Amino acid sequence: MLATRLTELLGCQYPIVQTAMGWVADPKLVAGSCNAGAFGFLAGATIPADEMERDILKVKELTDKPFGVNFHMYQPNAADIVDMVVRHGVKAVSYSRSPGPEFIAKLKDAGVICMPTVGLPKHAIKAVELGADVVTVQGGEGGGHTGSVPTTLLIPQVIDAVGDKVPVVAAGGFKDGRGLVAAMAWGAQGIAMGTRFLMTEESPVPRQTLQRYVDCKNPGEIIVSRAMDGLPQRMIMNELLTELEKAGALKKLMIAMRNGMAFRKHTGATFLSLLQSAWQMHKDDDITTAQAIMSANAPMIIQKAMVDGYPADGVLPSGQVAGVIDELLSCEDLVNSIVAEAEARLAVLAQRAT
Repeated sequence: MLATRLTELLGCQYPIVQTAMGWVADPKLVAGSCNAGAFGFLAGATIPADEMERDILKVKELTDKPFGVNFHMYQPNAADIVDMVVRHGVKAVSYSRSPGPEFIAKLKDAGVICMPTVGLPKHAIKAVELGADVVTVQGGEGGGHTGSVPTTLLIPQVIDAVGDKVPVVAAGGFKDGRGLVAAMAWGAQGIAMGTRFLMTEESPVPRQTLQRYVDCKNPGEIIVSRAMDGLPQRMIMNELLTELEKAGALKKLMIAMRNGMAFRKHTGATFLSLLQSAWQMHKDDDITTAQAIMSANAPMIIQKAMVDGYPADGVLPSGQVAGVIDELLSCEDLVNSIVAEAEARLAVLAQRAT
């Protein structure tokens, strides 16, 4: 009943995608998602190339199911990631900024499914023109970098724009079977969830940080802010975000430069390559050079909370859906509950239609 164009293309059991959250979508979470019948993406935008290869191999040890890798074209090791994906037979890649015609051609020649995430119909159209096989579209309720158009308005627009060409996956505010059925009613071929998988037993996020997510009972407290990297990003309000919201431009830039150097050390990138990436982002994405430099701010500040376990000293990227989730299920229990509820709702709807 839940087989769609997406499940056929990705080779997964259910039309449910676990997104590639930086510092969160590690081999254990990806394998847990895939073994439960979903399709998991491994985060590849925040780690060095040698660790990325190690993580790909680890996922393959933990599951025989297909999975994907996420990256973006501006990271210094993007070419290495593409080579690894092809070499290890990874099923799909996801990205928010197009890796460019050359990379896309190489991936598609190897049979890798290209699955970008977009926030507007015009971006979806462009992504398909560049070779996307699937398009994930995230509404404003979604976590991390996000737009301002609500999911209920955005998904149908994108489906009208490209749904006859490629499968469209709905993201932003999904957590259960009712959401899956709603997305399918719009014409989506599945749903993608980040925050809901972040809040599972397999999540690598330290418990003291996860508790901040569980304790958040008001979706209105999960705000969109430009304070961290100059771009709109949805996060749970906490001590550091409150401080950043009050900081002046100079202080933010100093923080960004300091964290940029830390990110350079972490990934092994050269200072010149970071500057080149920032300049390329400035040219391609219609953002200021200062915003591009500040983008290096995000990974290291997120790491404080999501890896080091200091939720007051880092930031907490999150979709608004965290405000209505009160328990940490296993990936298996989560997927099974979504499927059971979706099938029950579809059965009720079918009965009403007769």
